[in-house]
Amino acid sequence: MKLILASQSPRRKTLLEQFGFSFSVEVFPAQEVSEGEPLAVARTNAMAKALPVSEAFSEALVLGADTIVTLAGRILGKPVDADDAFSMLRFLSGREHEVATYVIMARSGQVVREFSETTRVEFRELSSEEIKAYIATGEPFDKAGGYGIQGYGGLLVKSIKGCYYNVVGLPIPSLAEHLRSLGIEVYTFI
Repeated sequence: MKLILASQSPRRKTLLEQFGFSFSVEVFPAQEVSEGEPLAVARTNAMAKALPVSEAFSEALVLGADTIVTLAGRILGKPVDADDAFSMLRFLSGREHEVATYVIMARSGQVVREFSETTRVEFRELSSEEIKAYIATGEPFDKAGGYGIQGYGGLLVKSIKGCYYNVVGLPIPSLAEHLRSLGIEVYTFI
């Protein structure tokens, strides 16, 4: 069965490539929501990405995902500018937050499997100078929570509890288990 990633995220694409998944990318415009109960928001967004693509490519299994960062009940999306990034990173400084990814697998316009994974990430206490230096890298602007753990943002992290790949954007070990159970071989490189 053909696998399609319904996501514009370069990090999700890179993760699937890194682990040798055989897939293609198809993205349709999707209206994302940003307010509500965090996992419900992530589920809604993942479905909005996956279902239209699965209707157009009915022979394939379509993978849609959405990753959200939350702290104290607040969803931290992608910062709109440097001031917003600074505010987010200051808010995360010295605290533990949650990164949740909701994954939808759809075929012919129907959800065939869905799951979520949550990872807890604790930031070091950050100085204003560190935050400004990190923002100057340009890295925060296309990432939920304003940081990328796989890049310079990894320097901000004190500890992580759970799946590292989930924080990058796709919980690869769990995904592999679900794909195998649906008859999609993950070890295509062997």
